[in-house]
Amino acid sequence: MARRKSTLQLVDPDRSEAPTRRNRINLFELAYQRIEDLLVNCQLKPGRFLTVQELQSVTGCGRTPVHSAVNRFAADTLIIIRPRHGLQIAPIDLARERLLLGLRRDMERFVIRLAAERASLSHRNQMLHIGRALSERRLTASIDAFNKLDRRIGFIYHRLLPGRTDLTGTIDRHLAILNAIANRHADRAVAASDALIDFMDQMFVEMETGLDPSLLDCSIEPLPGP
Repeated sequence: MARRKSTLQLVDPDRSEAPTRRNRINLFELAYQRIEDLLVNCQLKPGRFLTVQELQSVTGCGRTPVHSAVNRFAADTLIIIRPRHGLQIAPIDLARERLLLGLRRDMERFVIRLAAERASLSHRNQMLHIGRALSERRLTASIDAFNKLDRRIGFIYHRLLPGRTDLTGTIDRHLAILNAIANRHADRAVAASDALIDFMDQMFVEMETGLDPSLLDCSIEPLPGP
C-alpha cells in the first residue's frame, strides 16, 4: 500500500516573522479546534495517512499552529506521527477503548461525586442551562450537533451503525448526570454515570459485531474478490 511521505520539521520560534505569544496561542487554539471537529466527525477518517500541509489546507491555519496542535493530538493518541510517512489519524481499536472504559468508570465516579459535593452555585446553574438546552433538543438534535459534547466513537455508532440514529438514549443518560450534579445528589449522580458507562459498553458490543472494520481503520487493505 502506498503511503504519503512527509516528515515533521521543527519551527524556529526565534524567527523574526513569528507572531506575538498571545497571537500564537490564539492561532493554536483555532487550529486545534478545527482539527478536533474533523476528527470527531470522522472527516479525517481513522487510519488515514496525510501530511501537515494537508492539515493546513483543510483547516486554513498556518504551519506553526497546526504543528503545535498535531503534537497535542499525538500526546492524546489521536494522531500518530510516522517518521518518513508523515501523519496517521489513529485507527479506532475497539478492544482497547472498551478496556479503557473500565478506567473511565472509576475516574468518572470520583469526579462526578466531587462535582456534586463541591460545585459552586455558578457551576450548578451552568449545568442546569446545558440540561435545558439538551432537553429542548432531545428529539431534534443531530449527531453533528451532539458531537460538540461527544467524541468520534459516538459519531460512528450513531451515524454508521444501521438503526442507531436515535440519540434520545444517550441524551437522557447525560441529562440524568447533569441534573443530579446540579441538585447535589452525589449518589444519584454516580449511579447515573454508571448507567451511561453501561450504555457505552453495550455500544462497543454492537460495534464489534455490526461495523465494517474499514470504518475503524481506512488503511486496511480490502479482501480480494472471488
